[in-house]
Amino acid sequence: MAERFAMSRSPIREALIRLAGEELVVTLSNRSTIVAPIEVASFPKYVEALDVAQRMNTRLAAALRTEADLKIIARRQKEFEAAVKTDQHLKMSEANKQFHMAVAYAGKNAYLASFYERLLNQGQRMLHLHFEYLERTGDGYLLTDEHDLMLEAIREKNVERADELAHAHTRQFQDNFIAFLRENYTTDVSFGPLAAAE
Repeated sequence: MAERFAMSRSPIREALIRLAGEELVVTLSNRSTIVAPIEVASFPKYVEALDVAQRMNTRLAAALRTEADLKIIARRQKEFEAAVKTDQHLKMSEANKQFHMAVAYAGKNAYLASFYERLLNQGQRMLHLHFEYLERTGDGYLLTDEHDLMLEAIREKNVERADELAHAHTRQFQDNFIAFLRENYTTDVSFGPLAAAE
């Protein structure tokens, strides 16, 4: 990696330590490092934690936001809309995270925002699959519409509506990710009759 990125080993090592701390990479016994596998079995617990963090941060944003916060959230939403138009999942994922973190910062609780950011970081790889599924099924418009509704609830200081939308946003992610996992790409493939083994 140091050779590939034309860097010394120290910053690479520091970056890997940080990624390991965020559970995004795993160091093996032979000292090699790999991307942490997506643990499908832990997905329900992940979504449960994400739902709590998303709802709490969004509720606080609706209650405590300032006009300056609103401008930042609206700017992040415009950036997300622009990223969606590029069809580049990495840009979409990062812009989505920045929108939600702008909401979290508007909630004025650094501890909750930090916990939320860690969950968003861990979920970014699943989000790529989520975006891919939405694009393929033609439901991509939901991505920007839901953010617009959340922004409106925060603007109106409607705490209950913001909470309801944040919860629905998590459920949409959960449902689409599960639908992605259930997809069967071989349903329309005809294999023909099997020949008897000789």
